[in-house]
Amino acid sequence: QVQLVESGGGSVQPGGSLRLSCAASGIIFRINDMGWYRQAPGKQRELVTSITSGGSTNYADSVKGRFSISRDNAKKTVYLQMNSLKPEDTAVYYCNAEVVVVSGLKPRDYWGKGTLVTVSS
Repeated sequence: QVQLVESGGGSVQPGGSLRLSCAASGIIFRINDMGWYRQAPGKQRELVTSITSGGSTNYADSVKGRFSISRDNAKKTVYLQMNSLKPEDTAVYYCNAEVVVVSGLKPRDYWGKGTLVTVSS
């Protein structure tokens, strides 16, 4: 079984910064793409950013220039550095990973339980 555990959420004032981490554990042969999604109250879950195993990244327009994703493949960990935070960034942030658990099997999506980020003065 694969587990994704997020950490680093919390409360911050507008303009502040936070760094989220997500570590994968369990039976893992390979991790393909990893990413961060978020869900604000009353809204659908949306993709914030993603990163391939080779390091190519993709960002939602709303966070470009403010957020940065990175990963440590040896540690099976993905990070999200969030700068210049705005109240509209308030949401539960979920880690996602596409994992191959055994060589030859199809990749499957796994999700963390989420970590709350609150941006408020």
